[in-house]
Amino acid sequence: MPSSPNYKRNYKQEYRNYDGKPSVKKKRAKRNKARRTLERQGKVRKGDGKDVDHKRPLSKGGSNSPSNWRVKSASSNRSYKRTRSGKMK
Repeated sequence: MPSSPNYKRNYKQEYRNYDGKPSVKKKRAKRNKARRTLERQGKVRKGDGKDVDHKRPLSKGGSNSPSNWRVKSASSNRSYKRTRSGKMK
């Protein structure tokens, strides 16, 4: 993605090409359901900086059952594993 100050992101195109696909919508619905369930249990709150992590990711065949969920900080859940030198694994 260009980092020019005049670059404008085309959200409609992104939705059309990726986010609007049925498989992506289903995975997003599963993630949202997990979040809502843990909010009702009081384990996470809106704006608390925490994410509901799937131990085995949905993209790698993981289930959306509560035994596959854990609460992690958003920064650790959204980062990539790194080597000692800081490069991505």
